[in-house]
Amino acid sequence: MKYLIGSLLCSTLLLAQSETLMIDAQDFQADDKNGISIFTGNVKIRMGADKLNANKVDVYFATTKDNTKIPLKYVATGNADFEIITADKHYIGNGDKIIYSPQKEEYTILGNGFLQEKNDDRKVYGDTIYVNQLTGEARVKGSENKPVKFMINVERGQDKGKQ
Repeated sequence: MKYLIGSLLCSTLLLAQSETLMIDAQDFQADDKNGISIFTGNVKIRMGADKLNANKVDVYFATTKDNTKIPLKYVATGNADFEIITADKHYIGNGDKIIYSPQKEEYTILGNGFLQEKNDDRKVYGDTIYVNQLTGEARVKGSENKPVKFMINVERGQDKGKQ
């Protein structure tokens, strides 16, 4: 078989959510002792309308008392990008490394970060971009050589002050 496709249906991993987590990759490794699963090669993660893609994704788990595994963190590297669709927001983003914490519903983009809020066509670029889906909080950091860049389309009406 040319590719080892690891289609992992992890509905048992998502304690508080009823959607199915699907992960496709060319290779899969598990280290239960350390609570990590490593997916490599054209990794595509989908849950509902949300997507996370990368060359490599490490999924860190915690095990509950009843032996249920709960994903704590996803770390995506290599051509990492994502799409998040909520009731009132639609985000796309990419960067060198993307960290997603599902319990907190937080995304952190590290290195060459880009985030676009598609509803309002707002775009931000920075070295570190943080977004919390629950609170709506966002923070962006740049550097001296690469400052934060924020772009938004602004509608201009007629000059209301002139008569």
